Amino acid sequence: MDDGHEQYAYPIGRFQPMERYEPEMQTEWITAIEALPAWLDAVIENLDSHQLDTPYRSGGWTINQVIHHIADSHMNAYVRLKLTLTEDHPVVKPYDEKLWAELPDVNNVPVNVSITLLHALHRRWVSTLRNMNEEDWERSYFHPEHERYVPLWEMTDLYAWHGRHHMEQIRTLRQRMGW
Repeated sequence: MDDGHEQYAYPIGRFQPMERYEPEMQTEWITAIEALPAWLDAVIENLDSHQLDTPYRSGGWTINQVIHHIADSHMNAYVRLKLTLTEDHPVVKPYDEKLWAELPDVNNVPVNVSITLLHALHRRWVSTLRNMNEEDWERSYFHPEHERYVPLWEMTDLYAWHGRHHMEQIRTLRQRMGW
């Protein structure tokens, strides 16, 4: 039974981690992270409260939840980056993103607050990434949920994908709905 679940859930495809670090990818990753807040500004422009409360797919999160999730997720990523740059192989704290998406702030706080947060957060994140040396990119943190060390280059690749992934969920919903 394919109701478009995979296509709607992963409009740009599932994340495919690189097998090895390729420094020439840094610019692409950083550019995507830098661009995300502006992409989100554009993709939610002129949406009303009913549209913001529309799930991007059957059984999926609403646009509102997706936007707040991106802020939550990227705040965690930024903290993990800073921990990894200042500690040797820190153990990061996993969190239940589904439960976070159901907390009251998600319904009570307008999405533009999270997008404003992302503008500020991504500016700091990009500044940090652009000022890392080659050895920094190989630093890693331990993720207990995945039971492995994650190098910063892989995390950066993942979050460049993550932002675009969620932005495309919203953009393709708008396209399907004719908004």
